[in-house]
Amino acid sequence: MDAMNVDELFDQLNQMGEHHRIEAKKASEIGSSVMESVCAFSNEPGLGGGWLLLGVEAEKGILFPGFEGYEVVGVLDAEKLSADLSTRCASEFDQPIRPRIESATLHGKTVLLVFVPELAPSAKPLFLKRQGLPKGAFRRIGSTDQHCTDDDLLVFYQDRKGESFDAGAVADADMSHIDPSAILEYRAIRRVVNPDAEELRWTDEELLESLGCVRRVSGVSRPTVAGVLLFGTPIALRRFFPMIRIDYIRVPGKEWVKDPDRRFDSVEIRAPLIRAIRRIYSAVIDDLPKAFSLSPGELERKEIPIVPDRVIREAVVNAVAHRSYRVNGPIQIIRYANRLEIRNPGHSLKADDRLGEPGSENRNPSIAAVLHETNLAETKGSGIRVMRELMTQFGLTPPTFESDRSGNQFVVTMLFHHFLTPEDLLWLKGFSEYGLSTEDARALVFVREAGAINNQAYRDLNQTDVLNASTHLRRLRDQGLLEMKGKAAGAYYVPTSTLLREWTVPTQSGMPAAQSGMLGPQSGMPAAQSGMVPPTIPSELSAQISQLKQREPPHTVQDIVVELCKLGAWSVEELAKKLGRTPQYVLDNYVRPLVNAGRLQMTNPDQPRHPHQRYQATNAREISGDA
Repeated sequence: MDAMNVDELFDQLNQMGEHHRIEAKKASEIGSSVMESVCAFSNEPGLGGGWLLLGVEAEKGILFPGFEGYEVVGVLDAEKLSADLSTRCASEFDQPIRPRIESATLHGKTVLLVFVPELAPSAKPLFLKRQGLPKGAFRRIGSTDQHCTDDDLLVFYQDRKGESFDAGAVADADMSHIDPSAILEYRAIRRVVNPDAEELRWTDEELLESLGCVRRVSGVSRPTVAGVLLFGTPIALRRFFPMIRIDYIRVPGKEWVKDPDRRFDSVEIRAPLIRAIRRIYSAVIDDLPKAFSLSPGELERKEIPIVPDRVIREAVVNAVAHRSYRVNGPIQIIRYANRLEIRNPGHSLKADDRLGEPGSENRNPSIAAVLHETNLAETKGSGIRVMRELMTQFGLTPPTFESDRSGNQFVVTMLFHHFLTPEDLLWLKGFSEYGLSTEDARALVFVREAGAINNQAYRDLNQTDVLNASTHLRRLRDQGLLEMKGKAAGAYYVPTSTLLREWTVPTQSGMPAAQSGMLGPQSGMPAAQSGMVPPTIPSELSAQISQLKQREPPHTVQDIVVELCKLGAWSVEELAKKLGRTPQYVLDNYVRPLVNAGRLQMTNPDQPRHPHQRYQATNAREISGDA
């Protein structure tokens, strides 16, 4: 990016607005805001520096209402402005800064193109001498320049020592805070990987010291951050890192809803990382929807996770190895009905457009090295590439990766969805008049399933660049299929009512049936039979439903559920809406007992956790109340 010309920079500015690596300023003179941006670009860890485009200003409404479009106003005296910036950069900071400055012509006017490289860790934090520390130091957070806090300075000073956070000794920790059983577990795994490994013959303390998990402080052996996290006792983990754990959360439906009546199923894993990774991996794999495989010559079919287990392992290990342990918060693995999200504290140290390229930038080198030696992780930076290739190989939606600098988190999203299925293509026929490309079709299916899409997700799905993704998303917005939220680098898109409208498609029987934009179960049944649209309810049954009380006996409501399911197949969410209860309550108190009693059956019996599961009565002749 440090080789972009002025036209490329201006195009990207108008496509995405100001973001973490581009700042536009009118700059009739070199003011304090220009100097703050220089400071922020120089300081921000892992950013690689950033661009200032002087002689350009924001103008509302050029692209669309609320978005900051940009127009070229030019600079009056480029030579003087360049000299002033060079002089101030050399004299006003605690150390001289040498930005690369060149004049260029843009839309017939002269502008200044300024590239500010990132300083070496040993030179940070850069600060304005007149303001001192911490007020005079700035970081680049999103598209803003923000004053450094004391915590920011701590990061800089630790980096200045050339020492990663995980290599630092934990205050007040001693060897009693190391769990010997975790060391034995490491030895057993390492012996399988390399039976002749020299370190297997060393004492526990020598082994830990070689792994960067113990260091000498005033002649005393002290566990490091990596040592406690990888091999710590339960007491040590709770005492020194009380909020660092891995949470596995099951959310009914497709959205995170803060509803006190809807309790999420969750598992909290707080254990040495050498043990926690396998435990959380097993929990996720065991709970994923399953597909079935029957190999040639075999009589019994095998259950296999709908997402390849290697992808789950790579995603979990990536979160553990690269998260920020300075942030005292958990890794969250959230399992929705149609997707898996893995959220870890700490943005990627790689630029967004370099995710998946060879080469790894380790935030926690000691932890990453131990995971590599136990064959849990690789150190070549190929994990994201492997995940993409495997998901594509299995015919699944490519995973998306979002590195959020302002929120300081990294999110991996994996849909339980094959691309592009016959059902998807049938759904997309309803938008044939829009002239959708294959790339746009992928984006629309993704936003239908995940609820939103941004530039990064579009790029992950289609392996394209920032400008192309932005152009396509804007076109889908202009066509009325997507609605834009936020602005500039924080923009994202949600489906419009047009995208989720009801429309008519032919069923397998050749008869038309209404079908909504949200796909129903892939059961192979005609739409009317699979219950994609709730059936019409007789007035007598509607009257019974309207008379239900909140504390009605379960068997009374169960009988009504059976009557509803005689009319067609219903999802739990549709039944909940009709009965005025929460989906989880309906599932636990009505649907599951009726399935167990044989009064209801699933439309996808081979996949009980199918994201589009529906239920119908098992006996159409059954009389309500007679089991």
